[in-house]
Amino acid sequence: MNKLLLTIICCLAPYMLLAQTVTDTANMDIDTTGQRDLIDIGRKLFKIKPRRKPGKKEVYFSILPLSTSVPGGSKAIVTSTTAGFYLGNRKTTYLSTVTFAPYLNFKGRYGLPVHSSVWTPDNTYNIQGDIRFLVYPQNTWGLGGKNSEDERLLVNFDYIRFYQTVLKRIQPFFYVGVGYNMDYYFNINTNVNGQTTSLKDFTQYPYGTTAGENSFSSGLTLNAVYDTRQNLFNPFPGIFANVIYRHNAGFLGSDNNSQSLYLDFRKYIAVGDNSVYKSVFAFWTYYWTTISKGTPYLNLPGIGNDPYQRSGRGIEQNRYRGNSLIYFEAEYRRDITANGLFGFVLFANFNSASELNTRHFTYVNPAAGGGLRVKFNKRSATNIAIDYGFSKGYNGLIVGLGEAF
Repeated sequence: MNKLLLTIICCLAPYMLLAQTVTDTANMDIDTTGQRDLIDIGRKLFKIKPRRKPGKKEVYFSILPLSTSVPGGSKAIVTSTTAGFYLGNRKTTYLSTVTFAPYLNFKGRYGLPVHSSVWTPDNTYNIQGDIRFLVYPQNTWGLGGKNSEDERLLVNFDYIRFYQTVLKRIQPFFYVGVGYNMDYYFNINTNVNGQTTSLKDFTQYPYGTTAGENSFSSGLTLNAVYDTRQNLFNPFPGIFANVIYRHNAGFLGSDNNSQSLYLDFRKYIAVGDNSVYKSVFAFWTYYWTTISKGTPYLNLPGIGNDPYQRSGRGIEQNRYRGNSLIYFEAEYRRDITANGLFGFVLFANFNSASELNTRHFTYVNPAAGGGLRVKFNKRSATNIAIDYGFSKGYNGLIVGLGEAF
């Protein structure tokens, strides 16, 4: 019954949401009249006068130092920095974004991730980047959705990612392009209570799990994007759809030939009169699957491992992994104050990972939660997001810049 319900909801949701009227957000001005953010408060407290020259291009920065948990356990110091800027006329060009969120926990664990989405003038091209160097552990529970919380294995590894994609506008809002994806996992080792355990024996999966070996995947991607959102930090309103086909090939250095497919759909619906208190329903669903053998274990679809690692709030990263993964999330966003300084969200999500050596979805894993929003930069509409999520056997606080999706 759960399997049937999951399939019906995730298959019908995109069609129901597409029935809504598409809004041309590329021609919307960001009206900050009467809005207030932390920068305004800081300027007033310290009596700082803004230095803005008419006609000068601006970069909207938001910086948030914080302490938070990292995959595999323990706390880390994170400095999340976002930059938003326009390369063309704001009425015809989306906001380009760069996010840099390095972290360090003083125990040899650190990460240097950089995400970017650059829109050229008049949205002619969209250039996307995802570069990471990470040294940190991750827990894994094997494949499928049945394993209990205690059935986990700590996997230590170093990781280098280099993803680059170039998309060309074909029609208004519609883009196609190609990319290159490289994943390199090295220094892989496993440990449970001081005893080394074979990742291959634990997972019963043959690729990328052999003790003492590294894992290297290198492939080309074909990409199609439909995007009416103006702002990635705080989408309002709009539609986003993304298709990524990836082919890892031996001639590019991959350990194995393998193929995968990622389908992503998001919809943002304004509710009521948003002239004072903005009120939005946001929906997100994706289906991620391997379509051939050979995908390394650490590259298999897993909760929280989507391209921006934002899925599964309230669920520990990698808690569910399989040859295929299906995900759905709904969120309600609302201003608390008329000046937009404070707001809140309520969210719920569920996922299902295919069982070992199959693509059968048997178990549904839900999570829910809520959060507070504080406007950091009104010109880029960037919020400080403080979310608390919970699921069976787990709960956690997530703090960052920008909305989860």
